[in-house]
Amino acid sequence: MRADAVIRQEGMTVLFDKLAPVEAERFIYLLLSESFDYTEWQRNLFEGMSLEELGQKAMENRANKSRTLASLTSSSL
Repeated sequence: MRADAVIRQEGMTVLFDKLAPVEAERFIYLLLSESFDYTEWQRNLFEGMSLEELGQKAMENRANKSRTLASLTSSSL
């Protein structure tokens, strides 16, 4: 199991990779200021999606991660 600090750092990296800094900070603010039920949100996240659609999204996500990792690896050489 990874340490909380590692998870927090990776989460912030992902958040700031996908959103502009102001939007990322706004997202954090929204999570902290609103009554947010992560479990309920997670239940509804894939609602109405077929198993095939979910599988396709999972494969796309994995392919994107592989490309990102390859890109990071080659750029650090």
